[in-house]
Amino acid sequence: MSTVIVKPGICGLESKIVVTKKDNDQDSYLVEIRIESESDNIKRLAKELKEVNGLEECFNNFSTSLVYKLSSKCGLHLACPVPSAIIKAIEVECNLALPRDVEMTISK
Repeated sequence: MSTVIVKPGICGLESKIVVTKKDNDQDSYLVEIRIESESDNIKRLAKELKEVNGLEECFNNFSTSLVYKLSSKCGLHLACPVPSAIIKAIEVECNLALPRDVEMTISK
């Protein structure tokens, strides 16, 4: 089980993403995705995005990614960090990346 907590910034609507491999087989990349959020748009995404093939999803591009297609359909803002966090959680759960925090520092 891999978990990402997203504190998105100005909207203040936190999300928790939990990704779990559906099969203990090392060669299987099918993952279950659970998302909890205070955001109505992300709640809509959570209802539609239940599982993906992690290997395929992590090596798609923005235009072919199911995560990003559904994020757009559900009304997520283009700069919302949640879709990227979902991909990161999938990568970690599928052993395609190490679990490391991501940080954005924004100033004006």
